[in-house]
Amino acid sequence: MLIIPAIDLKDGQCVRLKQGIMEDATVFSETPETVALHWLDNGARQLHLVDLNGAFAGKPKNGEAIRAIVEAIDGRIPIQLGGGIRDLETVEYYLDNGISYVIIGTAAVKIPGFLHDACYAFPGQIMVGLDAKGGKVAVDGWSKVTGHDVIDLAKKFQDYGVEAIIHTDIGRDGMLSGLNIEATVELAQALTIPVIASGGVTNLDDIRKLCQVQSEGITGVITGRAIYQGSLDFKEAQALADQLDSAK
Repeated sequence: MLIIPAIDLKDGQCVRLKQGIMEDATVFSETPETVALHWLDNGARQLHLVDLNGAFAGKPKNGEAIRAIVEAIDGRIPIQLGGGIRDLETVEYYLDNGISYVIIGTAAVKIPGFLHDACYAFPGQIMVGLDAKGGKVAVDGWSKVTGHDVIDLAKKFQDYGVEAIIHTDIGRDGMLSGLNIEATVELAQALTIPVIASGGVTNLDDIRKLCQVQSEGITGVITGRAIYQGSLDFKEAQALADQLDSAK
């Protein structure tokens, strides 16, 4: 089980939002590359970047901060990136410039042909972010909840050849209220590709609970506010996950 630190970028800074509300942002650092190196030094094996401005604008907006992070990490661990990625040129640019996995969210739902083409052109490097509220998919920076069922869409995208699904319960994200384990397991059981959990991680109990069900196909968990505010110690969390892995 990978514990994956999140670095959410807004106006070039590392921030965390509550339930995706841009006006409710807590700034944790003005130099995101320093944050990236901090997690690398603490044993992170993968990083999760989100261009928040890009997610709302529908096009990349934090290019300078992303470049600084990529240069600082220098290929030592994979970096996955989402937010405002709506065309193949943007996917290609990121993958050619140090990003390992591109995450497509809103565009996967609104322009499925684009997702299909991206999976064909860049096999093994496309993830889909499905942001869920009550089992339905939300788009446009979580501002609109669609009528699409999360599991139905995930199955369709699996057929396209996506590498993994990142499942976020947006009602819990940034709230430190615990993961929605049940919904994550239900999704993972319906798929053959990996599921990465997200939204609401609070403490080691969440990691422990998730590790108990990882055999269903859950390979990682993204954590943000908990590791920045200190309710979860990142090194301790990854050590616990490794310990539970080896015990099996």
